[in-house]
Amino acid sequence: MSAWWIRDQRGSASIEMAVVAPAILALFAGAVIGGRVNLARQALEAAAYDAARTASLARTGSEANTQALAAANSTLDAQGLSCTDLDVTVSTAGFGVPAGEPATVTATVSCTATFSDVALPGMPGTVPLAATFTSPLDTYRSRQ
Repeated sequence: MSAWWIRDQRGSASIEMAVVAPAILALFAGAVIGGRVNLARQALEAAAYDAARTASLARTGSEANTQALAAANSTLDAQGLSCTDLDVTVSTAGFGVPAGEPATVTATVSCTATFSDVALPGMPGTVPLAATFTSPLDTYRSRQ
């Protein structure tokens, strides 16, 4: 190697780092957001499960709606998920089915999870998520 070739390479490492660093940061932020989306989905599925299960233990359709909303909020708070536009919908048509016949209650929980604290420009700061769970009503319990 000659001395002129070595002299021409000075400063190239800092230029390479300036080019590669944003890509590495974007990759890291993407991995963090991907992990948080997965955790948010799991929390929403747990909230839908809890809402449906709690609604299936209620005696009336109106009680089921109230208790399901409280259960979903409690689960999401315990999981530490920050949601905007939280919507808990409970299908209470099963309460109209006469006792002795199988019936179900379905809870759908949807929200928009926010990730603005880790998102870089050009990356999504919010992700809409939804989860649904169906729970059976006790076949031989009276319903109203």
